[in-house]
Amino acid sequence: MHLHVDSNLALEMPPEPGRDVSPEADKDPRAELAAQFIPWGARVLDLSGSAALGHHLPNGCSYSGIAGIGGKRPALACDLNTGDFPTDAAAQCDIIVMLGVLEHTADVENLFTHLRFCKRDIILSYRATDLTKDLDRAAFSNHLSFYDLALLFERYGFRIECTAPLDETQVLMRITPKKWLTPLTACNIAVISGEDGGDFVGRLGCRMLDALLPGEAEVHRLTLPTLGQARDSYDLVVLGTGNGLLPPSLGDDLLNVISRGKAAIGIFGTLGRELIQRPALDRLLDRLDTWFARYEDDVLVYGRGRNNVVHLGDWLIDQFPLARAVDDEPLVIGNEAGSELAVDRAISAIQRHKQVYSVLPAPLLCALTSAEIAAYGEAPGPQPDLAFGQFRSMLIDIFGRAYPEKKFFLVDRDAVARYKARVHRNVGKVGARIGAVLRNVAVAA
Repeated sequence: MHLHVDSNLALEMPPEPGRDVSPEADKDPRAELAAQFIPWGARVLDLSGSAALGHHLPNGCSYSGIAGIGGKRPALACDLNTGDFPTDAAAQCDIIVMLGVLEHTADVENLFTHLRFCKRDIILSYRATDLTKDLDRAAFSNHLSFYDLALLFERYGFRIECTAPLDETQVLMRITPKKWLTPLTACNIAVISGEDGGDFVGRLGCRMLDALLPGEAEVHRLTLPTLGQARDSYDLVVLGTGNGLLPPSLGDDLLNVISRGKAAIGIFGTLGRELIQRPALDRLLDRLDTWFARYEDDVLVYGRGRNNVVHLGDWLIDQFPLARAVDDEPLVIGNEAGSELAVDRAISAIQRHKQVYSVLPAPLLCALTSAEIAAYGEAPGPQPDLAFGQFRSMLIDIFGRAYPEKKFFLVDRDAVARYKARVHRNVGKVGARIGAVLRNVAVAA
């Protein structure tokens, strides 16, 4: 690649062989601005009657128009004022450009009839009457205000995507066929997690949920200690990000926030089941449209007789690709696993080892996708001699059986792959359910 320095000390690409670089070719500010609206690789149909745009297009674009460039490309035979429209060329392009065309088109209805059937984005300029009150418009074939333009676009199925002023009298617009767009319905979603999301599990859970929420959603993140900051109402309340719910969480403050949602779902498992007060959990489940339970144990213990309880599985496994460990050195994972590393780096560090021992369920789940042998140690529960029981629930979900604590076991890779595939399908159902709930809320509103 060769560069040269201009008089302003700016680096410029040298001119392409055979390209017209005459001053006249670069003096059309309208064409320069229009080129900023055109992506790389676009097939451009220019109905402006001038080849100026062709000199400013980004690399990879193809150009055809009423006027050729330097006589090398044949010009299209077209007279828009007689109803002659290049239908075949329009069908082969990605973007249609009309600079200074609309003002001189007598029958704009006929023109937009053709444009409507092309179903292409259009870049056009126009001198609206709002900006040309002191301008002699005798040479123009029509006299439209911005309001008239909006009505014209609406009538033929277009909406204004973006605009830019060109000078004091004209504006450049990009309009888009309306049916290409998916209507956006703004939604207000509260996400309640037990932690601040700064640890390994919290970061992964938030990343999983964010991938399922609609792009137009406004998310208000809450933790159990910050429930007092909840807003008056939400379209949807999501309790949990795939984590475990401790018995002290099941209080009136939590139920109060959930009741502020037009709909509510839960994505969590249970911890310390021996200490959970069944009436408190039942009140919570009664207020959830769907509880996506982390373990089958959760469904068997608390979901019997309910039609709003679904076994999701530990969805964090969707963040751990199947891999082959290469490091023979044993890895011991303590309570602070991954807290100092970025999520991707923590996953890579865990999956590098063939032998892994963990006191945390999520890092062990990660290790099962790559390690040859693994072991776990139960963290102390809320009371002496009372464990959380997460490892047992997780291992039964994956392998159909549990393994003794602090003893290495061979990892059944096929069982892990089957579990991972099953959970992946279930995660898709969570996204579908969230979308359905929000659509129902929007219709009801």
